[in-house]
Amino acid sequence: MIPRAAIEEILFRADIVDTISSYVTLKRAGSNFGGLCPFHSEKTPSFTVFPGTRSFYCFGCGAGGDVITFVMRAENLDYPSAVEFLAQRVGITIDHEDKNATGALVNRKRVYEMNLEAAKFFRQCLFDPALGEPGMQYFRSRGLSSTVIKRFGLGYAPSDFGLLTRHMLSKGFGEEELVTGFLCGKSQKTGRAYDYFRGRVMFPIIDTTGNVIAFGGRVLDDSKPKYLNSSDTPGFKKSRNLFALNYAKDECSEQMILCEGYMDVIALHAAGFGNAVATLGTAITGEQARIMAKYTKKVIISYDSDEAGQRAANRAMQLLGEVGLDVRVLKMHGAKDPDEYIRKFGADRFRHLLGQSKTGFEYKMENILAKYNITAPDEKIKASGELCNIIASVPSAAEREVYIGRASSALSITSDALKSDVERQRRKLIREQRKNESREALNTAKNYGDRVNTDAVKNVAANSAEETILGLILTYEEHREAIASGKIPLCAEDFFTDLGKRIFEAVMELHNNNEPFDPAYLGERFTPKEIGRITKYKIDRGQLTQNGADVLQGAVEKLKSEKMREEEKKGGDKFASLRRKQQLARDLKNKNSNS
Repeated sequence: MIPRAAIEEILFRADIVDTISSYVTLKRAGSNFGGLCPFHSEKTPSFTVFPGTRSFYCFGCGAGGDVITFVMRAENLDYPSAVEFLAQRVGITIDHEDKNATGALVNRKRVYEMNLEAAKFFRQCLFDPALGEPGMQYFRSRGLSSTVIKRFGLGYAPSDFGLLTRHMLSKGFGEEELVTGFLCGKSQKTGRAYDYFRGRVMFPIIDTTGNVIAFGGRVLDDSKPKYLNSSDTPGFKKSRNLFALNYAKDECSEQMILCEGYMDVIALHAAGFGNAVATLGTAITGEQARIMAKYTKKVIISYDSDEAGQRAANRAMQLLGEVGLDVRVLKMHGAKDPDEYIRKFGADRFRHLLGQSKTGFEYKMENILAKYNITAPDEKIKASGELCNIIASVPSAAEREVYIGRASSALSITSDALKSDVERQRRKLIREQRKNESREALNTAKNYGDRVNTDAVKNVAANSAEETILGLILTYEEHREAIASGKIPLCAEDFFTDLGKRIFEAVMELHNNNEPFDPAYLGERFTPKEIGRITKYKIDRGQLTQNGADVLQGAVEKLKSEKMREEEKKGGDKFASLRRKQQLARDLKNKNSNS
């Protein structure tokens, strides 16, 4: 385990404001700092850093905790890896008490070690004439030079079921490690390990610190799937990474080009556009949009020109716009993707095309006008309806005015008529939004949709009592001591929700540890989302003026009463209510005798 002294030193040296400032633009707000949350899309800041308690909390999405929890979420790390990350940042060497106890940390590093060795193997195979000719022939046909191939670490996985596996075993890696790292699978029939990537050209995915974190492999024939990508591993989460960001991060401060595929990105880099990146075999995610917002001001979407590419572009525009990026879309004619366009027309034409990239509205309007024959009245009405729906969803009145003018000119319909339709549609959207917000608020009040504490919805009163108790014992030593001494009778079995029970047990265990109590050590036992909920309990109590012993006692009595009531329902015992009252009376008597 990581020694407690090391964690204390890291928490002391890794100033939470300085650390978070490297990810989020913070502005002082009194004694605290605020900014846009890096964990969900928002335009109004709801993310707060509290230097006094060395914690953070987002009042929008519920993310919260200390500097270790923040790094866990921001860098997709487990607890030991986040501690190690911060230790390196502040110059601390951790002397692990038991390296085997930090299996997740070893696994993460081991995945990186395995991937690096596998990348070297794939590259050797590519440059071996006896093994790699199919792969080399493919890359040459796509116009890639040896310099570009080496720059991106491209490789080839031969059509052999065990070549990579045998090589990796000879280097000291085990079969289970290779399965965990998504480099080999196991046959259900024979139980034998086999190479996961076979007969494919290989694209290593490299993070911004230079680690090989995953692979993408492309077939050389028409077999399916065309692309095979690493699944999530202890060292990789595809929704939080971008291909070629390790290079693009240094050249994209003004704008970034977002592509669909590896070859598009490589072709763009080879042609001098070093600010290109791609998602990893999936549609863009909100996490990827927030990553891009850390590095650039503007994103030009350069997706395939087919129908699927257009749908993906619409989704990307929405997510990128939500994180405050200036979004443009590239419209290519005569080629289906950037790779083909550059090979056919050259880099200068593509550079000129970038300058003509369109705003999201222009792109959508072009697609709508191409879909309908607006010389026909019925089709003009349909096109007008779609355009009005799009304009109605725009928050800015000035922006809506501009778009109405564009649509009016394109459709030969008066601006006043279109504006009337837009405003009617906007009122409808606002009504629906308010209705949804009202429903969401009601459900939240009843704890519906709570994914962190799924038991909360089963008994609202019991959960409320638990939150009061947990907030008090997380904040005040005297309340922990009152429970530890038996002055206030309460045990884990009195809790209704599993989360509440686990937090209570962990808090009291820390309290009874004969060392200063610090909620930071809860990070080893709870997920980042659960730590966010724990942080909320503390913040909620801190905003209240009544936090004395009578509040704790009342919450304990309420919790026990609700717990007994639930047991009555399950057992159908007609005398349970009487026993509940007798038990509460005994508890009150014990409390008075201990006072």
